[in-house]
Amino acid sequence: MCVKKYVVMFTVAFTFAMLPLSYPSAADFGEWLSGLKAEAKAKGISEATLDTAFAGVQPIQRIIKLDRNQPEFKKDYWSYIKMTVTKSRIKKARQLLIKHRALLEEIRNRYGVQPRFLVAIWGMETNFGTYQGNFPVIGSLATLAYDTRRSGFFRAELLNALKILDEGHIDVSDMQGSWAGAMGQLQFMPSTFVSFAVDGDKDGRKDIWRSLPDVFASAANYLSKYNWQANRTWGREVRLPSDFNRKLVGLGTKKPLSEWQKMGIRRLTGRDLPEVDIEASLIMPSGSNGPAFLVYRNYRAIYRWNPSHLYTLAVCRLSDRITE
Repeated sequence: MCVKKYVVMFTVAFTFAMLPLSYPSAADFGEWLSGLKAEAKAKGISEATLDTAFAGVQPIQRIIKLDRNQPEFKKDYWSYIKMTVTKSRIKKARQLLIKHRALLEEIRNRYGVQPRFLVAIWGMETNFGTYQGNFPVIGSLATLAYDTRRSGFFRAELLNALKILDEGHIDVSDMQGSWAGAMGQLQFMPSTFVSFAVDGDKDGRKDIWRSLPDVFASAANYLSKYNWQANRTWGREVRLPSDFNRKLVGLGTKKPLSEWQKMGIRRLTGRDLPEVDIEASLIMPSGSNGPAFLVYRNYRAIYRWNPSHLYTLAVCRLSDRITE
């Protein structure tokens, strides 16, 4: 779930955010759409693209209902990992790592991102491309842009989606995604696509729906732009001393491993931390009674993709299990 897309965060224990339902009026949609088209034309979108993209488009009431009634869950680390890093997903990831080894190594050589992380993100986002969402991206984004709750955000995403269509990367009928507009095997929002998508197979299109060279290259390009380190891993689970200062927990604090070592932090086995020159932050995603992790720069790059410690740790854990 890329950070640039609308992400459902896990915050409240198995409850629903029941906001009052106030559906946008279809009667005024035509006038709103005329203004949107004028803005798109001013940004260089062709009239032909606009006619094709908006043919028959009307507000989708189901999307408004989904937006108002998003399921929000409170998961601890253990239950979330059990739910996401499953035996079947690990097995499938290992098979696909072998199947696509040549392509993934080519991507590693170009961007410096290890194959296991790319496969893990792919698995977490769309179960290796098997579920990409079946909502029309233009219809979804037009509905949410016309709605008043977060119209500015989704209007910008809609304009980016039109740019993608205008450049010929995908046909409007194939531009499918989540109800909130996240697209393709990586679940990129249109703004993320515009900034990071890559034509990995050199066919003139950036196709994150069907082209694995484009999928893997786009994911690797994203991570590399956020200072990915090709010769490092993501971090490790650690053991804390009983008197550890919890005020040091969080990504806002970065210290060399040698300093964490002096504070009494050890590997989970009790051994000393690695003697390498690398900065790390300490996170405890389930609070003081849960596990602790020292995380490195690569962890931060994945966290930029989706700012959830549980999601990021699931990607990292899955990446570890793939190559065990």
